[in-house]
Amino acid sequence: MLTERELMVLKDIIKLYTETGQPVGSKTLMTSLPIHVSSATIRNDMAALEDAGLIRKTHSSSGRVPSSAGYRYYLDNMLTPARVPEREMQTIRQSFGNDFGRIDEIIEQSARILSNLTSYTAITLGPEVANLTLEGFRLVPLGNHQVMAIIVASDGSVQNQVFTLPRELASEQVEKAIRIINDQLVGESLTTVAQKLRTDVPAMLMQQLQTPQGFLDAFGDVLRKAVSERFYVGGRLNLMDYFGSDNLNELKQIYRLIDRQDELNELLDTHTDDDAAQRPISVRLGSELSDQSLRNLSLITARYSVNDHGQGMIAILGPKSMPYSKMIGLLEAFRTELASRLTNYYDHH
Repeated sequence: MLTERELMVLKDIIKLYTETGQPVGSKTLMTSLPIHVSSATIRNDMAALEDAGLIRKTHSSSGRVPSSAGYRYYLDNMLTPARVPEREMQTIRQSFGNDFGRIDEIIEQSARILSNLTSYTAITLGPEVANLTLEGFRLVPLGNHQVMAIIVASDGSVQNQVFTLPRELASEQVEKAIRIINDQLVGESLTTVAQKLRTDVPAMLMQQLQTPQGFLDAFGDVLRKAVSERFYVGGRLNLMDYFGSDNLNELKQIYRLIDRQDELNELLDTHTDDDAAQRPISVRLGSELSDQSLRNLSLITARYSVNDHGQGMIAILGPKSMPYSKMIGLLEAFRTELASRLTNYYDHH
């Protein structure tokens, strides 16, 4: 159990190290603590904190820096989110603007805004696709048996992909197959469409197409893109600020991680249990993350809700020494503004 003075010392060490990036010594703490105590007393408190594993020495320096355990103790027991100044809130609102053609544009823009505000790498995930429905499916001929398969979802998003259809598929057969898709599947949720694509649809197409597999491939692949979770990453280059020339391999590994949806999904831990889902904002430090290359970084994630349209997530990835009070306060305000923008979009579309 830490004493009140030891708590003050730990909080000030974290604050000063976050601001300066330099180890904090007892003389520096003498001038920053809200109470007057001797340098010897502060050194005793620092020794107790070091014994508890909450701070550590760096090389031979007499200064101390927070350990991962120290940050975790601070986050769990001492942190109070900072209030976002009104001027910064005005910047957030103005950055979003008002003209968005579809949901994905708002989510993508939010990643850019958040990375600019924090100077960290921002990751945003749109509302869950469970409530999206199929609005239409088309195949546009491109010549030489190539077609562009196009799917339109209820949120206005459009997914497309180019395919080569089997030569034996006549154009009138393809048109009949498209009518079947639109008659049977338009208005269904995308997840239901994906399920029927494996069960009911092949049998229906067999009545019109002797070899439906090429058509199913064209529709199925573009549908999988439509129902996949949509992550957007802003400020990728900001990661370079925290890696020197001796650990470029770690940086490359992180870039590979954020470019792969399955690994990014695991990093953000989007499919959590019910208890975790109730926590709107969470922080994971270094070794608590899914990849060893992230051991010197921290990830702050914040969930937001868009009424009946599901939940999404925003996150920032940055150094373990980030100013957590300020960042958590900013994410709290940002997720509220993003949810408001998305709600307005749904109300008007």
